[in-house]
Amino acid sequence: MRTLIYFILLIILALSLIPLLLFCFLTRLSQPIIFFGKQAIRLGQKILGVDLDVQGVEKINRNSAYVFMANHMSFLDGPLLFWLIPQPVRVLLKKEAFRIPVVGLGMRQVGFIPVDRKRLKGGKQSIERASRLIKEKAYSFLIFPEGTRSRDGLLQSFKRGGFFLAINAQVPILPITIRGSFELMPRGSFFVKRGKIKVKFYEPVPVKGFDRGGIPELSDKVRGIIQSGLINGEKR
Repeated sequence: MRTLIYFILLIILALSLIPLLLFCFLTRLSQPIIFFGKQAIRLGQKILGVDLDVQGVEKINRNSAYVFMANHMSFLDGPLLFWLIPQPVRVLLKKEAFRIPVVGLGMRQVGFIPVDRKRLKGGKQSIERASRLIKEKAYSFLIFPEGTRSRDGLLQSFKRGGFFLAINAQVPILPITIRGSFELMPRGSFFVKRGKIKVKFYEPVPVKGFDRGGIPELSDKVRGIIQSGLINGEKR
C-alpha cells in the first residue's frame, strides 16, 4: 500500500513539474528542478518507511567536482544518492529511463546523460559528453560501475567507463557503499519493504598520475574500498 501511495504521489508531482520545466527551459536554469527532485525523493523516503544511516558526508567538498561511484543493488540506490550527495550531482543513465513522461525531460534539462547500451560507441559518446560538462561547468557525476543492478546481492565486476571519465576530466573518484537496499527492493520487485539502508562515503581517490593503462589498478582500488563496507561482498 505504501508503494502504491508513493507512485500515485509521483504522478501528481510529475504533473506539477510541467510549469517548472517550462520556466527552467525559458530561463536555462537547472537548480529549481534539482531542488524539486531532491525534495520529492525525501518525501518518498518517509512515505516508504525507509530509514537511513549515513556516514562520511563530511568528506565531500561541496565546491569540488567528483565522479561518485557506488555499488548497485536496487532501484532505490540512484534516487537516494541523488538526494544524499550534498551538491547538484548529475547521473549517467540508460536511455530508456528518459522515456518516462515529464521526468525524462527534467533529467535532460538538468544535465543527466543517456547511455545507449545497444550502440557500440554509445557509452563512449556519453562519457565524452560527461567529461566536457565536468571541465566546462564543474559538474559532478554519479556512476554505478557495475553497469546494472545486482541479481543476487553480490558485488559484480566493474566496467571501465567511469574510470575513463575520471581520468579524462582529472577529477577524483569518491567511492560509496550502500547496504540494505537489496533486501528492501531487489531487482524485479515493484514493492518496497520497510527497513534501514546504510550509506557510507569514503575519502576521495585521486586519479592524478593515472592514464588509461592504469585503469585496472584504479578499478581494483576503488572496488576494494566499496567492498570493504560490505559483508562477504553482500548487501546486508
